[in-house]
Amino acid sequence: QVQLVESGGGLVQPGGSLRLSCSASGRTLSDYNMAWFRQAPGKEREFAAALSRSGVASYAGSVRGRFTISRDNAKNTVYLQMSGLKPEDSALYYCAADRGRIGVSVGSYDYWGQGTQVTVSS
Repeated sequence: QVQLVESGGGLVQPGGSLRLSCSASGRTLSDYNMAWFRQAPGKEREFAAALSRSGVASYAGSVRGRFTISRDNAKNTVYLQMSGLKPEDSALYYCAADRGRIGVSVGSYDYWGQGTQVTVSS
């Protein structure tokens, strides 16, 4: 089992930045494909970014150029650096992991954290 814990969410003004963290216990995250999803109230959970075990990153069109996914193997942590935040980025952000699969659908990942709230508002 992989237990994922997100942190770093909060309230930020439009145009601001936040860095989300996803840490794990029990397993080494470098062995997993990792992703960030987000879910706004009344909407389906949607893909934001993914990072393969080999280090290849991919992004949703809505965040490309503003968000960066990365990992620090020494800290067993995956990050989502978000800049140029917009009100429409407000959502509960989830970290996800899977040993073998990677993709843009929720079903591609077996392990999920509880989420961290990001609110972009003036």
